[in-house]
Amino acid sequence: MEKEMTRVKRIRMYQGAIVDVYRDYMQFSNGNTEEWDYIHHRGAAAVVPVTDDGRIIMVRQYRNALERFTLEIPAGALDDPEEPGINCSARELEEETGYRSENLEWLITLRTTVAFCNERIEVYVAKNLVPSKQHLDPNEFVNVELHTVEELKQMIFDGEIEDSKTVASILAYDAKYNRK
Repeated sequence: MEKEMTRVKRIRMYQGAIVDVYRDYMQFSNGNTEEWDYIHHRGAAAVVPVTDDGRIIMVRQYRNALERFTLEIPAGALDDPEEPGINCSARELEEETGYRSENLEWLITLRTTVAFCNERIEVYVAKNLVPSKQHLDPNEFVNVELHTVEELKQMIFDGEIEDSKTVASILAYDAKYNRK
């Protein structure tokens, strides 16, 4: 099965700040060829910040692709493709929520859209949160909200939360920490 297709050529069509878009030219063992789109993402990390009373700190921010605000776990792109996900998670936690933690534990690793993108997101759980200060980018506007896991699960099942990293992370957190 693995030898049924070969990438013959890859051409970069667009180079962006976060993603590069490529056209891949594929050849199949039956002689057919096809052009596929491929999006290269430099990687990201996210965090499920848990307060001492068990609530989750979430961020509400505008997402241009959806033309609306979304409720998500804090996350961001790696500064460098070699940056450890745990470092990025700790940075994004403080930047977006105004909390720090020295207690981050790996939860899951996600591949968001495997059909055409290599994006990889490492997700961590942060506990023992310490108040700090938000460090938002000049054009970044984030509202911080606290919700119980049950509230978040209801929002997921009601279709209010659709962001894949947030859905997977909240459900994974609940399964790992609340279903023992």
